[in-house]
Amino acid sequence: MKRLIAAVLVAASFASAAAQEVYKVGKDVMAPVPIKQVKPDYTAEAKAARIEGMVQLDVTIKADGTVADVKVAKSLDEVLGLDKQAVNAAKQWTFKPATKDGKPVAVQVAVQMTFTLQ
Repeated sequence: MKRLIAAVLVAASFASAAAQEVYKVGKDVMAPVPIKQVKPDYTAEAKAARIEGMVQLDVTIKADGTVADVKVAKSLDEVLGLDKQAVNAAKQWTFKPATKDGKPVAVQVAVQMTFTLQ
C-alpha cells in the first residue's frame, strides 16, 4: 500500500510540473493576443526630469491569459519609478492565451512599455 501512495504522489508531481511548463512563441506555439492593455503612468519625478524611453519586460502569461510574472529586461529608470510603473501596468494586462496543438499554454514574451512626454 505504501508503494502505491508513493507512486501516485510521484505521478502527481510530474503532472503538476508538466502543467506549469512555460513555452516560447514559435513554430508550434501561437502567440497570445492582448485583450486588455494598461498603459503605465508617469511619476511626477520622472516627468519633472523629462525622462523618455522604453522599458523592456519579460512577461510570463499563464494558460488562462493572466500575467504570472514580470521582470525588467531593459531598464529605463530604476530611481524615479518608471520601471516600477511599467511592471505594475503589465501585471494588469490580460490575453487570449497562447496555444500549442490547439490547447492553451503558458508562454514567456517580451513586452515594451514606452514613456513619451507630450
